[in-house]
Amino acid sequence: MKQGHPDYIVVEGPIGVGKTTLAKRLAKTFDTDLMLELAAENPFLPRFYSDTKSVALPTQLFFLFQRAKQLEALRQTDMFKPVQVSDFLIEKDKLFASATLDDDELALYQQVYDRLTLNAPVPDLVIYLQAPIDILMQRIIERGHDYERPINRSYLKTISEAYVEFFYHYTTSPLLIVNTNDFDLSGNERDYNLLLEHINQLPPGRHYFNPIEL
Repeated sequence: MKQGHPDYIVVEGPIGVGKTTLAKRLAKTFDTDLMLELAAENPFLPRFYSDTKSVALPTQLFFLFQRAKQLEALRQTDMFKPVQVSDFLIEKDKLFASATLDDDELALYQQVYDRLTLNAPVPDLVIYLQAPIDILMQRIIERGHDYERPINRSYLKTISEAYVEFFYHYTTSPLLIVNTNDFDLSGNERDYNLLLEHINQLPPGRHYFNPIEL
């Protein structure tokens, strides 16, 4: 850490929770480069949401190669920069794989994953955003990405529950769990400034942030 804040911050959470919005805002605040999950570049994704099983493996492998390449570039950059911000955690890639691949596909995926992620940098802070399924569905509809139109509640519930399970056991980095049900990540200065105060003062370990309680 430098100057009281983490050097490498990752924002994570299920589809529609607002992780990219927060990551962009943090990057602007800290005046740093931003590493984003480039979902729109995955050519398999539109078919994945409408017919998951038929393209689950190529969808996951494309994302895995893409993320590993981005992290390798980050590892080789000047880590003396004030902050690095990303909207994905490489370990969560297995979360989606486990939820969508059959046993044989998952075994193949795991072999590729193990070879690609050996030198992935470890975040100084992971911010895990949560929201109810109804809120996630509403946000997905409002942002209007064509490739996300086929997403249904069942899939979103599966992924959200997988996130809960994943972060229940996550101990690699300090973790800040944020309830975004009534948290305006894009426009509410009070909520955002309170979150910044938490980030700058956060001790190691697992912590919770619920703006509605403050």
